[in-house]
Amino acid sequence: MMHPLTLLMTTAAAFAMATTQVPSSRPAAPPQRILFIGNSLTYFQEGIYTHLEKMGAAATPPRTIQADKVVFGGQYLKTLWEKYPEPRQAIAKGYDAVVLQEDLPETTVAAFREYARRFVGDIRKSGARPVLLMAWAYQRLGWISMAQIADAHRAAGEELGVDVAPVGLAWERVARERPDLDLLIQDREHPSLYGTYLATAVVYATIFNASPVESSYVPAGIPAAPAEALRRAAWDSVQAYRRR
Repeated sequence: MMHPLTLLMTTAAAFAMATTQVPSSRPAAPPQRILFIGNSLTYFQEGIYTHLEKMGAAATPPRTIQADKVVFGGQYLKTLWEKYPEPRQAIAKGYDAVVLQEDLPETTVAAFREYARRFVGDIRKSGARPVLLMAWAYQRLGWISMAQIADAHRAAGEELGVDVAPVGLAWERVARERPDLDLLIQDREHPSLYGTYLATAVVYATIFNASPVESSYVPAGIPAAPAEALRRAAWDSVQAYRRR
C-alpha cells in the first residue's frame, strides 16, 4: 500500500505536469473561399478578388482568403446565365461565399431580379452564401440613377434574404466627402485604383462584418492617408446601409 504522503506527492506531480503541458496545436481554420461573378466592373485594376486576398492577409488578425472569379467583359447576370456555362460550373465546385455583381445600367431591373433569383438558388444549393454587389451608376447609360440602383438591390436583397455590398452608395459618400479622390478612369464608367480599392473594402466589410480599417493593406499607387479614408468610408457605408 502506498504511503499517503507518497500518494499526495505523486498526485501533485501529475497535476503539475497536466497543467504545464503545452497543448497540442489545433489545425488552422480553413481559408475563406470566395467566388466573384461579374464583368469588367469587378475585374478592372487587377480585380476586387486580388485586392480582397491582400486585404485579408494584412488584417489583424490575418484572414486567409482564396478568391476565384468568373468574369466576362460587357456581360450582366442575364447573359452570364444564358450564354456562359462557366459561372454555374464554378458555383457547383463549392465556395463559402459567392459575390454576384450586376451591371444594372446594362440591363433592366426586372431582368436583374429574375436572374439574381436564379443564381442565388444555385448558390444556396451548393451550400455557399450569396452576396449581391451593388455597383454604381455611370454616364454612358444614364437611364437609371444611383438611388434607383440602390432601391433595386435592396428589394432583391430583402426578397432573397441575402446581404448586399453597397459599393455604389460608398462611392456616393466618397464623392461628397473626398471629391479629390477620383473613383473612375477617363471613360467615367470603369473604376480607377481608388474605386476598386473602395469596392474591395465594402465587400470585405459586408462578408466579414468587420471594419476594413483593421487591415493595413494599401496597394501601390494609393497614399496611406487616402487609403485609410476609403476603408473608413466603406465601413461607414455598410453600417449605414444595414441601419436603414
